[in-house]
Amino acid sequence: MYRTAANRFLHGASLIKNIDGGRLLRFPILRTFISSSRFSTTVNPQTFPNQTLNPSDSSSSSSSTSSSTSSTDRGGPRHERKNPRAEFEEEQARMLQASLRHVIRLGWSEEAMIAGAKEVGVSPSIVGSFPRKEAALVEFFMNDCLQRLIDKIDSGEELQNLIPSQCISKLVRIRLEMQAPYISKWPQALSIQAHPLNVSTNFKQRAMLVDEMWLTAGDEASDVDWYVKRTVLGGIYSTTEIYMLTDSSLEFRDTWLFLDDRVKDAFDLKKTIQEAKYLAEAVGAGMGSSLQGFMSRVLQR
Repeated sequence: MYRTAANRFLHGASLIKNIDGGRLLRFPILRTFISSSRFSTTVNPQTFPNQTLNPSDSSSSSSSTSSSTSSTDRGGPRHERKNPRAEFEEEQARMLQASLRHVIRLGWSEEAMIAGAKEVGVSPSIVGSFPRKEAALVEFFMNDCLQRLIDKIDSGEELQNLIPSQCISKLVRIRLEMQAPYISKWPQALSIQAHPLNVSTNFKQRAMLVDEMWLTAGDEASDVDWYVKRTVLGGIYSTTEIYMLTDSSLEFRDTWLFLDDRVKDAFDLKKTIQEAKYLAEAVGAGMGSSLQGFMSRVLQR
């Protein structure tokens, strides 16, 4: 191997005359003759006294090295690709969003989901990735409505200078108006939500909804009152939702009147309970703690 390299090296040499008339053996620019070696992984070019390294070779070598380094730092084209799981979830979301446009005609059904998949150019087989097909569509709609409600709250529209009772009524109305276009198919959605496999998710979504409403209304309760307020508002929301299904008035006017009355009753009841507590404390201060304890037990019932 070394003999072959030496022969190649000497074969390219040439004789030149120097100033004194003597002759010198001039070697060509040394190139790497051995591409790989078991003794060394790299071969650095060397210079000789009668030879100067070509600057262009150095710059090209430097640029190729930096290019290789930058390519390595970027991780290569493979890492520039989008996460396949993220792409698939994005396709699922686009399909579900498009499916909502077919609910009025096909209901909350697998057929509506297939129509949505075809609309966005996705294979209908994607519907099979949802174990609870119709429930997934209803739950997507509920989450989408909650996000739209939060966006409206953040924008501050229609909620300025409202007292808590008015704010609660307004928020419930805004949310229920979002499902008005699907009112003819909403009984089917309620039936799907009531299925034993879907009850837990439905409860969680509604709990998040009423909690967001109370927080927007300025509620800062941290004791048992926190649970009472959300339970009461959940009941108001559900009863108004059911009333809306049977309302034939223009733009659901009767539904909104029903809602305002229920919210007013809830806040009046809260006021009445608070006044009764104050009365028990005042009476207890004058007649002893026994009467106060009695009144407190009565109010807890």
